[in-house]
Amino acid sequence: MPSLRDDLDHPVDLPDPPRRLVSLVPSLTEAVAGTGLLVGATDWCTHPADLEVTRVRGTKNPNVKAIVDLRPDLVLANKEENRELDVRRLREAGVPVWVTDIETVPQSLRSLERIFTEALRRDVPAWLVEADRSWSGPIPPPVARVAVPIWRDPWMVVGSHTFTGDLVARLGLHNVFADPEHNPGGERYPHVDLAELDRDDVDLVLLPDEPYVFTAEDGPEAFTRTPVRLVSGRLLTWYGPSLIEARELVLR
Repeated sequence: MPSLRDDLDHPVDLPDPPRRLVSLVPSLTEAVAGTGLLVGATDWCTHPADLEVTRVRGTKNPNVKAIVDLRPDLVLANKEENRELDVRRLREAGVPVWVTDIETVPQSLRSLERIFTEALRRDVPAWLVEADRSWSGPIPPPVARVAVPIWRDPWMVVGSHTFTGDLVARLGLHNVFADPEHNPGGERYPHVDLAELDRDDVDLVLLPDEPYVFTAEDGPEAFTRTPVRLVSGRLLTWYGPSLIEARELVLR
């Protein structure tokens, strides 16, 4: 069959359905775990909790040799989470790599559907059908203004053109740092001062437990004016089966 093309329009030569997968993206690992094809994943791939595969280090520093030694038919990667250098090295070693490019919830659903139907040549799983149905409506009018830090010292927040920003918008929340007024450069993850977060015109600050591990003792104490809520980073930043639960992320 002719070469397929990933989300970046790069050709991916898969003459036969893959039988051995390596995932370099926690979201994609959880998404394809049920296929029984995974033989390798990163140290950050924590779901499903009982996943037993060879670990190949992190998303930003994967062990390319270990991956090649696993003889995968396909490696799953993501434009934002993985380095182009590592993708290139894998391809040069003869390993097909499928790179996803995801900045919105609808984009994630279409990308995942393509992985199953085109790359793996399988049926769309039931959870993806349910997620598609759950998130298919229009973006609702915002009911609150929020900020979403992803790091501290220095503080960094979710900005423009991100999956997380789109997800919170579809939950009826307006991301302050998607506005040109507060993010004039249109950065995806701008650095900000704490005073820009802890102010009266922000209704709520969402503190996820990844990539920075905000906890009850590390994060909320910095805020004196804006209410804070600790949330699951998986539900806020991952795409895959977590999208089923994420609908009620801020409503609980």
